[in-house]
Amino acid sequence: MATATSVQDRRRATIERMTGERPMPRAERRQRPRPPRRTVGILHWLRPARATPVVRPPLGPPSGVWYGIVAVVVVFVMLGLVMVLSASAYTEANLGNSPYGVFLRQATWAAIGLVGMVLLARIPFDVWRRFSLPLVFLAMLAMLVPLVPGIGGTVNGARAWVRIGPLSVQPSEFLKVVVVIATADLLTRRASLMNHRRRTLLPLALIGAIGAGLCLAQGDLGSAIVLGAIVFSIGWIAGVPFAPLALMGSVSTAAGVFFVMSSQTRIDRFTAFLDVTGNKDHLAWQTYQGFVSMASGGISGSGIGGSNTKLGYLPYAHSDFIFAIIADELGLLGAAAVIGGFVLLVGFGIQTALACTDRFGMLVAGGVASWFGVQAIVNLGGVTGLMPVTGLTLPFFSAGGTSLFVSMLAAGLLLSVARRVGEPAPTRPPARAPSTKRSVSRRRTP
Repeated sequence: MATATSVQDRRRATIERMTGERPMPRAERRQRPRPPRRTVGILHWLRPARATPVVRPPLGPPSGVWYGIVAVVVVFVMLGLVMVLSASAYTEANLGNSPYGVFLRQATWAAIGLVGMVLLARIPFDVWRRFSLPLVFLAMLAMLVPLVPGIGGTVNGARAWVRIGPLSVQPSEFLKVVVVIATADLLTRRASLMNHRRRTLLPLALIGAIGAGLCLAQGDLGSAIVLGAIVFSIGWIAGVPFAPLALMGSVSTAAGVFFVMSSQTRIDRFTAFLDVTGNKDHLAWQTYQGFVSMASGGISGSGIGGSNTKLGYLPYAHSDFIFAIIADELGLLGAAAVIGGFVLLVGFGIQTALACTDRFGMLVAGGVASWFGVQAIVNLGGVTGLMPVTGLTLPFFSAGGTSLFVSMLAAGLLLSVARRVGEPAPTRPPARAPSTKRSVSRRRTP
């Protein structure tokens, strides 16, 4: 006992000699009053935390892919405005409206979309990960608004529009952007759990099922196909095993077939493309007139404004069948240029995804590229008679303010990823470590 006491005394004396401070005995430490415990209430959790500033490295010059995306989108929007004016002026004048009415609405949405595209291109893409859950909630809530009596609008059997005075907004277009962000965020956080059923596969299936299910509830099969393709593509890019993806695809296809088979009208509409000539007087009238329009263009086209099928023969010539007017007035060369432009845009998106070092950015770029590619294929397939007509718009071309605006937002998101390809990831400054210095006095000489 005496030995232990002497050891403690020598240790205490050594510490006092090195630091110049007398260590507090254990009895005194027990008697020292403790500070009052801080009570944490609900206001503490509601108070926003002090965010650590993010240090982002300066951006270098834009890449060639970035300029390529800008060029394709600008040319598409400008050419789309010209074709919308050409395809809608005569029909609007016959209805007693201004021949420039549809064009001016489309031009207004294009101007708003340009502002949105520039803003999204300048905002770092990883910022949107913080808002993925609120965006999903708002988008799902907006999808229910067209089903409310007196607010929703119906076009061709699809109750997918919200009437706000003279404007009509389609919430399913905004849902596409939200699904891209939410799916990319989920598979970024679950990067090491791609085969986990509860934490990865089930939430991924729920995103696709709820999004596509709400579109089917509105009667919009085209948007449901695009949403399913977005989720499938991002999952495939992220490395989700093929078996779960194949199962999800099979279930989605079965749900789509059941949706079509649930109504004889839908069955007739979706099978009319198998015999366009035999159904040209009723069910396939629009597709047949599209054939006539494309055949009339020849190699070089009839010139801007020279199409005859838009004079009341081709229904919805300025919206989902605008490609037929493009092929008529610009000919085979113009139609090939439009298809080539979509191939370039999808290729630029794939190249951006492959070059991006950030997983979230890679998945966002791949999702936007698959979105543009699938929607263009479905629209062009319906116009050319290779697929059923679903009423899906051609991105950047078809008349429809929501479609044009959201397509430009998606292009801005893709530009944001392409602008930051090859850049080092943003870093946060390290937390300030507490000082461990002690005041060391001069060593006393015994």
